[in-house]
Amino acid sequence: MRKNNLLRMTLAAGTVVLFAMSQKVDACTRVVYKGSGNTVITARSMDWKDEIDANIWIFPRGLERSGNVGDNSVIWTSKYGSVITSAWDIATTDGINEKGLVANVLWLVESEYPKFDPKGSKPGITIAAWAQYVLDNYATVKEAVDALRNENFAIVSDYIPGTEKFTTLHLSISDATGDNAIFEYIDGKLKIHHDPSYTVMTNSPVFEQQLAINQYWSGIPGTIMLPGTNRAADRYVRASYYIEAIPKTADVRTSVASVFSVIRNCSVPFGISSESEPNISSTRWRSVADQKNLVYYFETVKTPNTFWVDLNKIDFSENGGTKRLSVSKNENYAGETSKQFTAAKPFTFVGI
Repeated sequence: MRKNNLLRMTLAAGTVVLFAMSQKVDACTRVVYKGSGNTVITARSMDWKDEIDANIWIFPRGLERSGNVGDNSVIWTSKYGSVITSAWDIATTDGINEKGLVANVLWLVESEYPKFDPKGSKPGITIAAWAQYVLDNYATVKEAVDALRNENFAIVSDYIPGTEKFTTLHLSISDATGDNAIFEYIDGKLKIHHDPSYTVMTNSPVFEQQLAINQYWSGIPGTIMLPGTNRAADRYVRASYYIEAIPKTADVRTSVASVFSVIRNCSVPFGISSESEPNISSTRWRSVADQKNLVYYFETVKTPNTFWVDLNKIDFSENGGTKRLSVSKNENYAGETSKQFTAAKPFTFVGI
């Protein structure tokens, strides 16, 4: 009996490892921490093969937005202010709004979006604005899930400008209560995974298969063995273990430091490259969003300091205006930086 159990475990482990080895992904990790005293913190790493110019933006309420896919675009006005990180000032990659809702987009090569008809009855929105649309319009995960499941618009994707890489993303959201949801388009159909327990997401495989992989590893004590490679499945397992192992505390310094330590553990060392795995990518930057206290922390690999933005010190009214903090030129910041933002015109989401 013991031999049979061991054999089954060995075969299962082999299946998981072989599956993970078959995946070639761009590496990012997202994890949600739930401490005592209603503490909720969401962290993500941004991993990319090449330099990815990031800047941090303050967007106020009342901004007029467009899905930017032509005449048949979604049009909306931002209901909530937000602090976000942009990629190349053409897309929102993650951020937090004034109600404590956090949105993160990560790469998912298996994504396949419904075909968009520019002259059809359903309007479209560029995938570059997907996360921003959620931050602009919703205060909680439940609000977003209830609205987005109706599929009142189509997600429209395209190639990243100047590359031959077609954009394939999935979206994760979390709120100040600790609720979570994952949105994926698989075979042209929207799949929503909604549960407070869905605190970790990486890249491939699709989310339901990530859950299956983690179920296997949950039977192996993390203090004895954890997978250590940079592959998405291994990062998922490490993040799932460590986010539960760190102290559950309401102390801000301890909780934020602990979450940073987890997302750093799941990062890919800077300069890492592999001829056999060309899509494993170095971590470029990390963000940590404290959803209880409304503070957005940020660090890049090329600067020595972690800095943060306190949303409580920001005027999100229409009179507050759009502001930008440049981090794309390896600028050095330290401490709270809300006063260092400068007025700027909102960037345009890259469309078609």
